[in-house]
Amino acid sequence: MKIRNKIATSFGLGLLLAVLPVQGIAALQQGAKAPDFTLNAAQGGKSFSLTLKQTLRNGPVVLYFFPAAFTPGCTMEAHLFAEANSQFNQLGARVIGVTAGNIDRVAEFSKSECRDKFAVAADPGAKVAVKYDTAMPGPNQTLISNRTSFVIAPDGTILLSYTDRNPQAHIEKTLAAVRAWNAKRG
Repeated sequence: MKIRNKIATSFGLGLLLAVLPVQGIAALQQGAKAPDFTLNAAQGGKSFSLTLKQTLRNGPVVLYFFPAAFTPGCTMEAHLFAEANSQFNQLGARVIGVTAGNIDRVAEFSKSECRDKFAVAADPGAKVAVKYDTAMPGPNQTLISNRTSFVIAPDGTILLSYTDRNPQAHIEKTLAAVRAWNAKRG
């Protein structure tokens, strides 16, 4: 019964997200400074504290916000980022996913759907999503993250801000932005 309820909830949330309008969502734009944050995160199911500022010390960050773990679009996006992760790493970039879920669910998602390839952070109450102007109403009047990706330079400048329901486009756009950043340094 518990699994059936999870499946029904995930399916229902997935349908809800498919019909919600994205007009009027104004994520932080290119050239803005990315707000720093510290969140509980997981990679490969192992929890740790993740700070954006510390992660940026190692190179650019692909920060992508997604509505809910284990929903169809978010699972597809996680798979696509996992498949492209080695390309991002070769370019010196690190991928971080952020969702309004709790750390236990995020840890499970990081292991199964992100395939242990990159960190996923729990953003209870979508507080970080609010700072990035990517929060939107979810079920029961709670806030969730809109599907928005950012590429952030090591100095904290946003190089790309992209909102779209199509998960595939996020990988293509962020990879192109990281390549362009590397070419300018080159």
